[in-house]
Amino acid sequence: MNKNKIINDPLYGFISIPNDLIFDLISHPLFQRLRFIRQLGLSDFVYPGAVHSRFHHALGAMHLMSRVLELLRKKKIEISDKEFEATLIAILLHDIGHGPLSHSLEETLLPGIHHESISYLAMKSLNKAFNGELDLALKIFRNSYKRKFFHQLVSSQLDIDRLDYLARDSFFTGVMEGTVGVDRIIAMLHVCDDQLVVEEKGIFSIESFLHARRLMYWQVYLHKTAVSAERMMVNVIRRAQYIASSGGKITGSDALLFFLGKKITLPDFSEEVLAHFAQLDDHDIWGAIKLWCNHPDRILKTLCTQLLQRELFRIELTSTPIKKIQVEKVRQEISREYKVLHKEANYLFSHGSLSNEAYIAGGQPINILMKSKKVVDIAHASDLPTIQAMSKVVKKNYLCWPRRLNLTF
Repeated sequence: MNKNKIINDPLYGFISIPNDLIFDLISHPLFQRLRFIRQLGLSDFVYPGAVHSRFHHALGAMHLMSRVLELLRKKKIEISDKEFEATLIAILLHDIGHGPLSHSLEETLLPGIHHESISYLAMKSLNKAFNGELDLALKIFRNSYKRKFFHQLVSSQLDIDRLDYLARDSFFTGVMEGTVGVDRIIAMLHVCDDQLVVEEKGIFSIESFLHARRLMYWQVYLHKTAVSAERMMVNVIRRAQYIASSGGKITGSDALLFFLGKKITLPDFSEEVLAHFAQLDDHDIWGAIKLWCNHPDRILKTLCTQLLQRELFRIELTSTPIKKIQVEKVRQEISREYKVLHKEANYLFSHGSLSNEAYIAGGQPINILMKSKKVVDIAHASDLPTIQAMSKVVKKNYLCWPRRLNLTF
């Protein structure tokens, strides 16, 4: 087979596949599955163009990583061919552990198991299949390799993952406030004492990057309509899990029924569980929802029908905590209107909190290499007081309920 393939990407133009190993990894079913997992979960309920996949994102991130590593070599940073390949593999596979609808169902289908942990397990499985050729990629991914800047390029507050998803999500949603100067940022990256740094003349590009990330969170990732759709989807899966665990009849694909019927913890994640997970994607969820529109359980049927018809929960966001009296009022009105038990009313509304952290001060910093050769955290190097302000967590609380209930607070 000719493995010298070129892929046409809407953001970067032609992307080449560097070598046979990476071609074979891309061709593997575990990676091909990412074609069927939307990058932004349910955001297309708000932005119809937001239907790009994790497959798009992974290839784009690999392409950007290749550009970064080539540029660092030109700046006399020693990077071996093995390190180059391993870092490309680490970024290519960093999202391979995402479940259906990306982050939307992460805490519902597999509570307590983050997608990064599943990515690591999937990479270990691939490493076994490829006779240990991913050994170094695994070290870089889990940050056990001695040269730390490689991991920082894969996972940090200024990693290649974020550069691609901000640019890509902005492009497909049409939210121009999220536009990031990717070329400029890449050109300003450097390495000092095996730590990733940004040259001082790139400081304004980093400020713009942090602003874009903050705006994309409120306008896209935490958009209140997308949050409403997500909470409905979570309640659908929770109700289906309840029916399955209670011995009720529930239809769906074998992969979905496997995870609906049991609680799986990280130590349970065997090769058998991973094999079932590899069969699970967005199609399983939406296919089941279409079936469940005719399910005898009225709550499940109602939620699924409303989702398919985009009759989403009404949602209110507030900076003040949701009061217990408000939650109880919603629960009582749902119980009365839908004629369901008090405890079952919980499936027809939702409440909780959202947080936006544009920059986490005190965590893995974005370091600026000053002309004086001193390395300084961006929060202290920037003249803009907003950078320090963005290091504070902004929290909002939400309460959402069925539209047919005319409630005011």
